[in-house]
Amino acid sequence: MTTLIARFAVDGWDERSIEGIDDWVGAARLSKRFTAGIAGTSVALFVASGDEGQRGYLAAEHITGTTDDGRSGSVTVHHGALESDPDVAFGHVVPGTGTDDWSGWSGTARIGHDDEGAFFTFDLT
Repeated sequence: MTTLIARFAVDGWDERSIEGIDDWVGAARLSKRFTAGIAGTSVALFVASGDEGQRGYLAAEHITGTTDDGRSGSVTVHHGALESDPDVAFGHVVPGTGTDDWSGWSGTARIGHDDEGAFFTFDLT
């Protein structure tokens, strides 16, 4: 197994209305810029529901970039989290979605936060 830490910042947030369900779920198209571990960008469909402190979200995200060791490609990740006690985060690289040097990537993908900001921890198999 290989662990990859990829730091990012959200640089775009465009809320979307989804007819028939926008009274109980919020949706957005978001974009990120990856700055360490992976240099690149992503776009995601993000949906969330629940009250402050008890929310949950799900996202399908397509990441394109180059790892610090020079491997380039793209991959799709599905991830989510629940605000609970304790918080729960989960995610997976979607098998078969990797391109170029990232072809064959699979494994888990969890988002975390520390004093430096947000990051993915990829445990690739």
